[in-house]
Amino acid sequence: MKRLTLLSALAACCLAPLACDLEKTANQISAETVMVGTLLSTPDVAISPEAVAGLDGGVQPDGGQSSFTIPGQTAAIVFLGTRKGTNDAPEGLTGATVSLQANGTPKVSLTSDGAGAYSRSSAGDSTLTYQSGATYEFIAERSGEKFVGQVKDAPTQETIAALHPSAGVVRMAANMELAFDRADPASGQERTLGFVTVVPVSDSGQQGEPTYTNVPTAPLDFLKLVALPVDWKQKRVTIPGSAFPMPKQTYLVIFQSVRTGGPQSENLFLGSALLAGTADVGVVRTQ
Repeated sequence: MKRLTLLSALAACCLAPLACDLEKTANQISAETVMVGTLLSTPDVAISPEAVAGLDGGVQPDGGQSSFTIPGQTAAIVFLGTRKGTNDAPEGLTGATVSLQANGTPKVSLTSDGAGAYSRSSAGDSTLTYQSGATYEFIAERSGEKFVGQVKDAPTQETIAALHPSAGVVRMAANMELAFDRADPASGQERTLGFVTVVPVSDSGQQGEPTYTNVPTAPLDFLKLVALPVDWKQKRVTIPGSAFPMPKQTYLVIFQSVRTGGPQSENLFLGSALLAGTADVGVVRTQ
């Protein structure tokens, strides 16, 4: 991975020599501090129990409720660690002050979760919002040093037409795979990363544990994603049937369109992974 990152940096310098700060790049290649940061947002999702349960004999929720809404959420998570000059998984750094800032607006502070992880969600802080087109800076200060990563031009929501049939709900058999095509990006633009998560939902709106996700889970996995992102940029997206194991069950299919960024400060490892994105959500009902 380190070799791939170095080659990518050298290629960028060859293509744009006037814009490439060789000294800064060299420092970032050798930097031992690494940052993984994500800012991901989901919209509100309105679900009609009649539409979801009515056609397959499901039971309506008590109280005659005609619809309910699962609130959207924006969440920021940062991992700060040290590589210690190896290719092993980075070791978390505690005791940092970590914040997120959009277009120079007031910073939103993240709380420490231990082992180098820091987080904040809009459920606990309403000032944490997602702005399409914004430039986000992930900032960490520790032992007198300041580390900054950045994502420019946070993407707009990418609508997946297959997740929004005229009936409002995708109906399919349990254990059946679901495939769809992403729209082509605008001329001159690169396709964003596409993350998929499937979550079961009860008739009262309670969400269970994900049955499927292709989102990396460990810091080292995020670093590998930055080096080799092709698997998350395919036009055709296929969700395996195992993501929908139960019949007569409602699932949310969450598709995150995500743009990557990188380190801004020269004391941050060149392969640091910074991501920001927002989601389109579809409702699936198995029969």
